[in-house]
Amino acid sequence: MRPISALGFSLCLSLVAAACADDGSSASEGGGAGAPSDWHELAPIAGGPRQEHGVVALDDRVYVIAGAGGDQLNTGRVEVYDPDAGTWSEAAPLPVALNHPNVAAVGGKIYLLGGMIGEFPWTAVGDAFEYDPETDAWTELAPMPEGTERGSAAVGASGTKIYLAGGLRSLSPRFQDTVLAFSSYDVETGAWEALPDLPEPRDHVGGAVVGSTFYVLGGRANGQGNVKDTVFAYDLSAGAWSTRAPMPTARGGVAAAVKGETIYVIGGEGNQEPGSLGIFDDNEAYDAARDAWQVLEPMRTPRHGTGAVAVGSTIYVPGGGTQQGFGLTDVTEAFTP
Repeated sequence: MRPISALGFSLCLSLVAAACADDGSSASEGGGAGAPSDWHELAPIAGGPRQEHGVVALDDRVYVIAGAGGDQLNTGRVEVYDPDAGTWSEAAPLPVALNHPNVAAVGGKIYLLGGMIGEFPWTAVGDAFEYDPETDAWTELAPMPEGTERGSAAVGASGTKIYLAGGLRSLSPRFQDTVLAFSSYDVETGAWEALPDLPEPRDHVGGAVVGSTFYVLGGRANGQGNVKDTVFAYDLSAGAWSTRAPMPTARGGVAAAVKGETIYVIGGEGNQEPGSLGIFDDNEAYDAARDAWQVLEPMRTPRHGTGAVAVGSTIYVPGGGTQQGFGLTDVTEAFTP
């Protein structure tokens, strides 16, 4: 592996609040008129607005990785929020500028496995990098296998493996190439493994691992308006997909975070309601043990094209888009269940 010195680039990018529908067994209401809000605003992203970025937690800090910057051009910037101090700092930037990165933290390091580049329309790339916080440096890894490059996949991690399900190969106003592909990367061996395809293609989708199951939540297929409420579950031991209770609100462009056995699916894009600006403020929690959903206090600032991550008892949601398509913001908010 070859260490790469810190430098930044810039290029381009794009890319969402409503109620809930009960499937008869899974959703229960939360919040409501007069209920105290569990959301609070934090210091905004120091480097300015960001959208279609990656979000991970490492060493009790929140990392905002790549995406589109305030000039609506791709960036390789990496910014770090310290919840204890309530302040932002910068880490070494990626060696490339891209949007819709697939990111995960495993074994004390951060991994970026593919994303999308170029001026709109965007094209997927298989570039892969490892970040070591001790040296504040990115190391280039072997790229994703040819033909599996994609951005905006569902991402989860278990043990030494990172799982990527679905994603986009290309994105333009007239054509969005959503894929079925499912694969894993072993951070110790550097080996990729092709796994059984998703039941249906998905991109701009939530991903999370609880116990020995990888969940793929919501998302869309071949277009912003084709939003889904599906929850697919892959048993990492048995190697098979199953379907779980659907989300109360179908949406793409979601952020997903895990606390214990609960997955929180936040925000999104594809809202058809008048006045919504095409985005959702929904905050819904999936209890993996009960296969049941709960509707929680909605976001203060509806957004899509962001990520969410839990540090301690709090879930952090930095940046995102405040209208369908471009509408990037530096707003950072936190939710305490």
